[in-house]
Amino acid sequence: MDKITFLGAGSTVFAKNVLGDCMTVEALQDFEFALYDIDEQRLHDSEMMLNNLKKNLHSNVTVKAYHNRKDALSGAKYIINAIQVGGYDPATITDFEIPKKYNLRQTIADTLGIGGIFRNLRTIPVMQAFADDIKEVCPDAWFLNYTNPMAVLTNIMLKEGIKTVGLCHSVQVCTNDLLDSLDLPKDNIQSKIAGINHMAWLLEIKQNGTDLYPEIKKRAKAKQKSKHDDMVRFEILDKFGFYVTESSEHNAEYHPYFIKNRYPELIDDYNIPLDEYPRRCINQIEEWSQMRDDIVNDQNLTHRRSNEYGSYIIEAMETNKPFKIGGNVLNTGGLISNLPENAVVEVPCLVDASGIAPTYIGALPEQLAALNRTNINTQLLTIEAALTNDKSKVYQAAMLDPHTASELSINDIISLCDDLFEAHGDWLPPYK
Repeated sequence: MDKITFLGAGSTVFAKNVLGDCMTVEALQDFEFALYDIDEQRLHDSEMMLNNLKKNLHSNVTVKAYHNRKDALSGAKYIINAIQVGGYDPATITDFEIPKKYNLRQTIADTLGIGGIFRNLRTIPVMQAFADDIKEVCPDAWFLNYTNPMAVLTNIMLKEGIKTVGLCHSVQVCTNDLLDSLDLPKDNIQSKIAGINHMAWLLEIKQNGTDLYPEIKKRAKAKQKSKHDDMVRFEILDKFGFYVTESSEHNAEYHPYFIKNRYPELIDDYNIPLDEYPRRCINQIEEWSQMRDDIVNDQNLTHRRSNEYGSYIIEAMETNKPFKIGGNVLNTGGLISNLPENAVVEVPCLVDASGIAPTYIGALPEQLAALNRTNINTQLLTIEAALTNDKSKVYQAAMLDPHTASELSINDIISLCDDLFEAHGDWLPPYK
């Protein structure tokens, strides 16, 4: 029996979306869904939920929870990764509270910035352990990575020789959300998106062959006169000429322009939600007991296929019916010619039985490539730090981070990193 293994299956809502999607696919009815998580209760919750869903969707898949990771991976054809190392408490709390002592504020801290760097450092060893198991028990499996920081972790798995693609939600929803926010119609839209994860660019958007960007820019400029939730992205659109895929709360901390102690009024001017991710975590924890009743114990639970790429990728590989995704892949051969070849980029990819074929983009507009490179610099130094366990490379990654470098001195950056190493303790391997 073919197997789809879900690592981090205790993410019950996300497991419902991705594996629930797979249950609706005719070509996947003979598959085993192998669930693995280090949280036994959440693993059990997801197993119960998926079996309820299986019954109500009249699916023939097999759902099985595993308490041994290697057993869960053994013979897997596809692996879905949705882990979070360290969780909200203590790791996310540490990533936010220690930088605050240096007056360095963040919004999400799961991709770049000082929080993103240390999330990488504690997650990479776990990913390497996954890679070791995969090479031993399922070397031909496709690894579908949903875990952030996306670009770095996808790069690590590719370096390990694992067939990997990184998947994010922002590409699917970018165009429709933009058009909705500006009250523009969504029929007969053609668009092209490329860049890096969380900072990919809507390079073109047309309706019936007509360029929509002039109208988009006009409406976006007018909308900036009043407060809304997308002010950072609209400012980037106005100043750099293109709309970016990921949300304003994310992009506020990827650039040096928006969160600044010297200009505290910018937080209100751009409606920036500082400490947004901890608030979300607290709300999810508080709401879980009710959500658990609604999802895990609902005997009538059902599901409609979502726009998550996972099930569509697996279906395309199983049926050889092509499907286009926005995927995170290595920039081999210069898919984006003015970004480094050793970086992971987010580009349109064609998926079929032969695998994942990225499309060639060529050169981004130089100002967009320049913004991407500021993030790539930190990503590549973080990878080098993790592969060598060299603390000086961590310092350099932080010194090159746009937001951190715009706020702190070199000595403060080093001191902050040292404080984070101490606070994270055993969540990190030894660094020399």
